[in-house]
Amino acid sequence: MSVSRDQDPEPHSNGAADTAHSDGASPQCADSPLASTNTLVPSEPVGISPGSAAFRRISVALFLAGYATFSLIYCVQPLLPELANHFGVGPAESSLALSLTTGLLAFAILLAGAVSEATGRKQLMLVSMCVASILNVIAPFLSDWHAFLVLRAVEGLVLGGVPAVAMAYLAEEIDPKGLGMAMGIYISGTAIGGLSGRVVIGFLTDLFGWHTALGAMGALGLLAALGFAVLLPASQNFVRRPGFQVRYHLRAWGGHLKHPGLPFVFLIGAFAMGCFVTVFNYVGFRLSDAPYGLSQSQIGLIFVVYLCGSVMSSIAGALSDKLGRGPVLVVGILLAGLGVALTMLESLGGIIGGIVVLTSGFFVAHSIASGWVGRLAETSKGHASSLYLLAYYLGASTMGSIGGWFWSHGGWNAVAGFAGALLVGALLCGIYLWRLASKAVQAAPKEKGNASLSGELADAT
Repeated sequence: MSVSRDQDPEPHSNGAADTAHSDGASPQCADSPLASTNTLVPSEPVGISPGSAAFRRISVALFLAGYATFSLIYCVQPLLPELANHFGVGPAESSLALSLTTGLLAFAILLAGAVSEATGRKQLMLVSMCVASILNVIAPFLSDWHAFLVLRAVEGLVLGGVPAVAMAYLAEEIDPKGLGMAMGIYISGTAIGGLSGRVVIGFLTDLFGWHTALGAMGALGLLAALGFAVLLPASQNFVRRPGFQVRYHLRAWGGHLKHPGLPFVFLIGAFAMGCFVTVFNYVGFRLSDAPYGLSQSQIGLIFVVYLCGSVMSSIAGALSDKLGRGPVLVVGILLAGLGVALTMLESLGGIIGGIVVLTSGFFVAHSIASGWVGRLAETSKGHASSLYLLAYYLGASTMGSIGGWFWSHGGWNAVAGFAGALLVGALLCGIYLWRLASKAVQAAPKEKGNASLSGELADAT
């Protein structure tokens, strides 16, 4: 889709962080089947190179942001059986403590990417982390189930200021050659946060009760926010847009939805996350029942598999920079499917092994898909990231709650079948996207210095 400069919804000085233009030639139109929303590509801003001090500071800061966000979101997941018993609700209703958070988070992310265009990337992320942490400290003092759900929903709304903006910050500031690595480190922070939110809270719950455990996770979030504030450099390639220009944002979102490739990346995020959250929502109910009868801390220990996600996301990001995103993405989805199948085994070792494999495959797929968003969206990167995460968290909230119906009516095999069907959808989208990328490479002009996206997609096959 060709768009002239005066139609572009975002200034070029803020875009094209992922498009090579080494000769400084004038912008050219990309005719690739995976061309960006804006097909006029300027010379790219100077990005921060891997190995530099600034790269290390950004990596640690965004790691802390990912940690705080995901520990606050998912700290209630292992507590779902506890919440069901304490408030007298069923498994599907107890899952609302998580589903409402991720559901509101999804829509907040859509707005946060737009709001950050006016307020700045770092400021919005910092405020979001601090407010959400304080809300998590307040939550244990609420005795009414509906009040508890409202606070969790507000927490999700506030946390929307982190994920989309973090992805946009990296896409704008990091050199394209190191974007996969930087995104992988950020995703590994989300994995460690998810691990902490599940494992640490399990031990704290057995020792002090879930009220104290939930408040402690909020305190850890505040410490992470402090480290983030000290470490993260101010944006260098970000152009502030004062005010909230509705038409501008609608055109930016609409442009990404018309992109030949981006909607399929969004669907991959929705399907993969829907599968992952469904399995983790209800495995605690399965393992706390007979014949397993595991305690809260024992169930929490199973979530140590998130360390595999942390490692695999970093490895996948580095591999995608070398081997291409398409094949690594498809392998990750297939690996997740194998993990779901293994959870259908009756032995405890088989179930845990399946969770390990599922977690590894999921984080490979998520790391690749989230990094691909930044590559395809040459402009309005915050909007593209917000659309990806909208789909990602809507998949978590809707599929995670729907999975409760399968658990209640068909047991674990029904849950696994539902999760597997979601991965089939993700796999079909991944194969289609890979084929489009391959065609783009074949059609890419070979002249040195050509700035079309087809040339940039040479690493996507």
